[in-house]
Amino acid sequence: MARHDSHVPESVRDASMTLLTEVQRRPLDPGYAEAARRRALTGAPHRGGRTAVWLVVVGLLLGLGVTTATLSLRQPQAGAVAARRLLEQQVRQHRADAESLAAQNADLSAQIAALQNQALRSDDPALLAQLQRWAVSAALVPVSGPGLRVVLTDAPSDGTTKDNPDLRVQDVDLQVLVNGLWAAGAEAIAVNGQRLTATTAIRTAGSAVLVDLVPLVNPYTVEAIGSAADLQTSLARSSAGQHLATLRATYGIGVTMTSQRRLQLPGAGPTTLQEASTPSMTASASPSPTPTPTPSPTPTPRTASTPTATPSRSVRAAAGEVVTQSSVVAPGTGGEDR
Repeated sequence: MARHDSHVPESVRDASMTLLTEVQRRPLDPGYAEAARRRALTGAPHRGGRTAVWLVVVGLLLGLGVTTATLSLRQPQAGAVAARRLLEQQVRQHRADAESLAAQNADLSAQIAALQNQALRSDDPALLAQLQRWAVSAALVPVSGPGLRVVLTDAPSDGTTKDNPDLRVQDVDLQVLVNGLWAAGAEAIAVNGQRLTATTAIRTAGSAVLVDLVPLVNPYTVEAIGSAADLQTSLARSSAGQHLATLRATYGIGVTMTSQRRLQLPGAGPTTLQEASTPSMTASASPSPTPTPTPSPTPTPRTASTPTATPSRSVRAAAGEVVTQSSVVAPGTGGEDR
């Protein structure tokens, strides 16, 4: 065999070059080549530029339709927008009506108080002085004086948790703070401008804290009239102070206390008290036998639970269930929780 013989056995060729060799020899797929041969034999017309133009036009129309449908789905319906605007208008109107009625109520209350003072000033000055003292205790009139201001703010969210209630100030936190201030000797207390009375209730509705059905927003400013130094010292030594320390250290809730030389607290206005009476029982025609009285068992005295030094979040929730069943203690009742 000659050295330069071009014949090389098929078995000794490199198998890795088979694909490249096949692409070079037959660049067109056999199926496409067969289809082109059949079209040439049958004389079918070849697709030209007009077909490509139609394909482009159809693609553009489809893209425009999809874009229009997407935008129409994202935009709110006209009926929903109109209903939302109507609700917003009604809310603003009712809010304006409520503010107007509140102003009229305050004006009428001032007129009643002026007429009452005018009538009692000449007839019974002692009764007038007593009523004025009681009006201050009942939070019916505005008061001013030095005191302590405590501001509670929600903890900053890191974005990893979605609406974590442990990071917000709850109604039980305000209740514990208010009761602690009463126990420390506060003479008058207001929360975000809402004066607290003997019948004031601090509750939660959803994620909002209500004081006498008035929703409050963060931050929550609690103002108490009294000796600022005594209030702050007594509050720090009580269970309420320990609760505030736990909120600050464990949950990141902001707690700020500052002494104020002068605080101006509004009056709560007149309070309507309601009472119930037992209806009188009509005597029956035939007298019923008188039952023999039996001695009632002696009730077992209820023991008070001792608050823990550092309440956990579960204890905080449990305390909220207990405290929310009673109203905030009013001044002059000893400053203890009912």
